[in-house]
Amino acid sequence: MTKAYDPAGEGAQMSFQGRMSYGDYLGLDQILSAQHPRSQAHDEMLFIIQHQTAELWMKLALHEISAARDNIAAGNLRPAFKMLTRVARIMEQLNSAWDVLRTMTPSEYTEFRESLGQSSGFQSYQYRMIEFVAGNRNTAMLPPHAHRPDLVESLKAELTRPSLYDVVLDRVRDAGFDLPERGQRDQPHQSDPAVNAAWAAIYDNPEQYWELYELAEKLVDFEDYFRRWRFNHVTTVERVIGFKRGSGGTSGVSYLRRMLDVVLFPDLWEMRTKL
Repeated sequence: MTKAYDPAGEGAQMSFQGRMSYGDYLGLDQILSAQHPRSQAHDEMLFIIQHQTAELWMKLALHEISAARDNIAAGNLRPAFKMLTRVARIMEQLNSAWDVLRTMTPSEYTEFRESLGQSSGFQSYQYRMIEFVAGNRNTAMLPPHAHRPDLVESLKAELTRPSLYDVVLDRVRDAGFDLPERGQRDQPHQSDPAVNAAWAAIYDNPEQYWELYELAEKLVDFEDYFRRWRFNHVTTVERVIGFKRGSGGTSGVSYLRRMLDVVLFPDLWEMRTKL
């Protein structure tokens, strides 16, 4: 009879009394005890974990976007390329998660929807911060966080900083392009003819402006995956609740479809038509 394999024979640590274990390092007791369904519905656990894991991925996305912004501001573009690539992959993970949530049918969601009260992904602080850091700064989106002064202050502080796109445009200026200065930082980026022209020149001469050319494509990758995430959100919501109002009071699918029209880096998309 073959003896059962014992990894201790090869030196694997098997005793963790007084030592840090895998669960200790990751804080798994806290994470795995953070699911508190408010109904007896089987699918509420899926709904909770779907959104909790999305928030964890968004935390990592903010970590990477913020670090990319710092590196771009300092002129260190190559480390920023890796970080922005990672952000696009995070968005890909968020997209894949909708496939799991779409296994829940309308009747299954109805079993626990009332338990949500007025809570809604519309109120996600981290999602709002991702938009603010990237440059889509809409102050009309601050009130849902007013019950948490600490979160509002953090979002307002972000409005005073250069966005990711602002620091990218600073590097375009450094390359010799005459661009208008950003007006109000607490407003979304608007397409500008001079910025369009600068990007067109960079795309016309990629060998001369290779780092800026690559940086622009990293931003487009990020927004491409971000748009897919929004689109998958729309189709998932329509599949599960149709055209009912959202739990947070929005118009549901109609609201989400409006969000599909929001563009983070408008010049990079409009410029393509003119090349």
